[in-house]
Amino acid sequence: MSFAILTALLGFAFVATVTPGPNNLMLMASGANFGFRRTLPHMLGIVGGVSVMALLVGAGLMALFDAVPALNLVLKAVSVGYLLWLAFKIATAAPVEEKDADSRPMTFLQAATFQWVNPKAWTMCLSAITLYAPDRSLLSVAIVAGAFALVCLPAISVWAWFGTVVRQWLSNTTRLRAFNITMAALLVASLYPVLGL
Repeated sequence: MSFAILTALLGFAFVATVTPGPNNLMLMASGANFGFRRTLPHMLGIVGGVSVMALLVGAGLMALFDAVPALNLVLKAVSVGYLLWLAFKIATAAPVEEKDADSRPMTFLQAATFQWVNPKAWTMCLSAITLYAPDRSLLSVAIVAGAFALVCLPAISVWAWFGTVVRQWLSNTTRLRAFNITMAALLVASLYPVLGL
């Protein structure tokens, strides 16, 4: 892979991971509700999940989706259902002082496995493999996965940090409820491109 193509790949991976989507909206909500430090496992899970997904998509999953087009519809239905459930959970999250002992941010494993029902993650990985590893060789697929691993954490950290910035402002119960409802609505709105409406 040439230097120019590698630079383009890193730019693609950064833009794909820093722009709004389900991961970043949930990170912002988590940063606001739990703080940056407690959101770190969630962020690292996204990095790991997206990188592994890119590797597996390039190693054969893309061919499976090409061979069985109905899987695209199944994936879309499961993804939409799960994101709607998450939006509901965010919208109805209790203010910090009302949270029960079980209330906590996503764990590393939860965030990593979430990528498999995240339509934006699928789109990012399929696009990256198509554009930057068209031969689907192990080396080119590994470079794509490595690019996501390299740029994802700095890109998504901005969202969790911004959540912590607005945290003090959100100490008011009414504002926090409005914020959580807004984040839930934006999460639902992020389904618009997936549904092709």
